[in-house]
Amino acid sequence: MSIKSDRWIRKMAIGHGMIEPFEAGQVKAVDGRRIVSYGTSSYGYDVRCSDEFKLFTNLNSTIVDPKNFDADSFVDLKSDVCIIPPNSFALARTVEYFRIPRNVLTVCLGKSTYARCGIIVNVTPLEPEWEGYVTLEFSNTTPLPAKIYANEGVAQMIFFESAADDVCETSYKDRGGKYQGQVGVTLPKI
Repeated sequence: MSIKSDRWIRKMAIGHGMIEPFEAGQVKAVDGRRIVSYGTSSYGYDVRCSDEFKLFTNLNSTIVDPKNFDADSFVDLKSDVCIIPPNSFALARTVEYFRIPRNVLTVCLGKSTYARCGIIVNVTPLEPEWEGYVTLEFSNTTPLPAKIYANEGVAQMIFFESAADDVCETSYKDRGGKYQGQVGVTLPKI
């Protein structure tokens, strides 16, 4: 496998619809105000967070169980910012829709701007032939409230392409993956 450069990302996004909407360069300011950057970087693509959030709440004193997840554990929020309480987390989704090619594995890493504030972004890999908006998890590891900005950069996608003779035998699409084609902030499924 080889990590892919900005040229490859532009080619795949523009020619094959891998990322939509797609920004060919790095956007660092909007309407003259500085933002957390997004768009194509040297060896990755910095995604934006949409304005759709699910904020974790302990209002119902429920147990967090991935096999029997209680949707009432979250409060839906549509806003330009999300304030995450101390030692809590929120879910969101990317602005960008992804169509991962069969010979590509994509890994998501949090941006250092948020990491340096104690905000951790976690996403599992985007497997070959996975498609949809990416559900993001933001963990606030600090004892203070933390702010996430919608429509600004939050994480970087890194793309790994297999050799032509080493394409996966069974893709996420072939397996009928449970998160295939997700369109909103998606809660755990089994």
